[in-house]
Amino acid sequence: MNINDIREYAEENDILLIDGKLKSDVPSMSIMDADRNCAVIIDQKKIKTNAEELVMTAHEVGHCETGAFYNKHILDLRSRCEYRADKWAIKKLIPKDELISAFENGIMEIWELAEYFGVTEEFMIQACEFYGYYHKAI
Repeated sequence: MNINDIREYAEENDILLIDGKLKSDVPSMSIMDADRNCAVIIDQKKIKTNAEELVMTAHEVGHCETGAFYNKHILDLRSRCEYRADKWAIKKLIPKDELISAFENGIMEIWELAEYFGVTEEFMIQACEFYGYYHKAI
């Protein structure tokens, strides 16, 4: 899945994608109103690579698709919401069967896998950890 695919997915699912300026150092965010309308804001000036844009956009769409939002009035832990958004993005961008296929084709290094899937190395590590194929050394 590439950035055009995730944009198309967002459009088909009535998630508004906005290129906007965010005041903090945060490059992206998603919001949902009381009627469950969702928007994703991406500050393009804070994104360095296509892989970063893809990962951020998928993560923010993941917040919308899973309803994983947090604020001072909701008791859900922020980490739980982030995990749910990451899990959605991982399953969308790096399906387990495609990851296994990459392994079977000799693509084993994190940087190779990241390049193959068009994501960041950090996100690739998250995906491999999620599927149980990577463990950080202690």
